[in-house]
Amino acid sequence: MKQVMLQVHKALDEKGYNPINQIVGYLLSGDPAYIPRHEDARNMIRKLERDEILEELVKFYVRENGGSPS
Repeated sequence: MKQVMLQVHKALDEKGYNPINQIVGYLLSGDPAYIPRHEDARNMIRKLERDEILEELVKFYVRENGGSPS
C-alpha cells in the first residue's frame, strides 16, 4: 500500500495537481476521476480498498502523534 500511495502522489504532483487534495477527494467520493491515468496511478489506487487506505492513514496518524492504535 505504501508504494502505491507514494507512486500515486508522485504521478499527481508530476501532472501539476495538489496530491493531498486529489487523494482525499478520491477517498471520500470513490470517483476515480480524481486520480489521473498518468503512470498508471488510477489503476494502481483502484486495486486498494478505500476503507483500508483510510484505516492505515488513521493508524499512522495516531502512532506518529503518541497514541497506540488498536
